[in-house]
Amino acid sequence: MTHLPDSLAQIRDDFLDLEQSDRLVLLLEFANELPELPERFRDHPDLLERVEECQAPVYIFVEVGEDTVVHLHATAPKEAPTTRGFASILVQGLAGLTSQQVLDVPDDFPQTIGLSEAVSPLRMRGMNALLGRTKRQVRARQAA
Repeated sequence: MTHLPDSLAQIRDDFLDLEQSDRLVLLLEFANELPELPERFRDHPDLLERVEECQAPVYIFVEVGEDTVVHLHATAPKEAPTTRGFASILVQGLAGLTSQQVLDVPDDFPQTIGLSEAVSPLRMRGMNALLGRTKRQVRARQAA
């Protein structure tokens, strides 16, 4: 059973409350809010997984704590603001969620925030891949 956590529901509602042109502005705001990678990842880029479906070089790493709380880390170049914005949405929207809550996020979440008309299908594919790879890493951490 998939369920959209309150954090992602709020982000979705914020996007849907805006006119189409303003949604891109909000996405750019998210792009500017993507947290820097923790030092331990800056020194070990080999720990990060490249999201090949994204045109820009986007990398992620998922940590799952003993309390099953998920921490998503992502990096994307400033020159790729739409992809960087969606990475930031996931980093912020998944923060503090448990593994199961992350796995329960609907796979079509990227399509629900009203950006399909504002960004290219290729960008939407990258957004879907970011979520899919995040879930895959969560499953791998659970199995380990």
